[in-house]
Amino acid sequence: MFVNPSPVLTFAFPFSRFLTHYTNVPVQLTKKRKQVNPKVPLGKTFSLQDASSLLKEVNTAKFDASVDVHIRLGIDPRKADQAIRGVAVLPHGTGKTKRVLVLCNPDKETEAKEAGADYYGLQEYVDKIEKQGWTEVDVIIATPSVMPKIARLGKILGPRNLMPNPKSGTVTEDVAGAVKEVKGGKIAFRVDKQGIIHASVGRVSFPKEKIYENANELLHTIIKMKPASAKGAYLKSVTLASTMSPGIHIDTKTLMS
Repeated sequence: MFVNPSPVLTFAFPFSRFLTHYTNVPVQLTKKRKQVNPKVPLGKTFSLQDASSLLKEVNTAKFDASVDVHIRLGIDPRKADQAIRGVAVLPHGTGKTKRVLVLCNPDKETEAKEAGADYYGLQEYVDKIEKQGWTEVDVIIATPSVMPKIARLGKILGPRNLMPNPKSGTVTEDVAGAVKEVKGGKIAFRVDKQGIIHASVGRVSFPKEKIYENANELLHTIIKMKPASAKGAYLKSVTLASTMSPGIHIDTKTLMS
């Protein structure tokens, strides 16, 4: 009998493992995947340092895969004070060149351009987003003065986590500083409806030390943001995985100590 996978459990480890462990649905694994799976036994947890090293051993992708962290929190995201959202500056960046759009008036365009923004301006891009659904950027930064003019873009940008927000530092007068931070490794994160945060912390080609330091920076940023009203265990589970690797469970006790 097929059992509907829980959205929370789905992120505890890769979906193929979920199906084989919790249902009778057969999953076809590649030869390489069969070889590396025994290195990550179900139910076993690792320190973040060991996981960062192991991740490079169990990656089966032929390309430079993204390294992602999935963090399930013991919070209720429906409550305003528990809807975790913030930013972290990864010491070694994400390994990805981020495309930045700055929505500003003409007096800020030169500052945006010199700081390295890929696109800058206002009405041209407002129209492009609103009429064409254009969202081919990774981060959008806006000055406070233009926010009333772009508020209506929220229905398009919001679901894609692109809407400028003061909490993430993307609504600011310091356009140059914001652009440089994003280009230098600043990432934004927020908890989803299931109480999970998903974030990229690098590439498989990174040395294990850089993967560890990036992931550690993100995790401790999130730990510091624990809401006073949150009860019980804050870090329910933490999984480190590349695009095509088995998920590696982190021992959350070692992170909280």
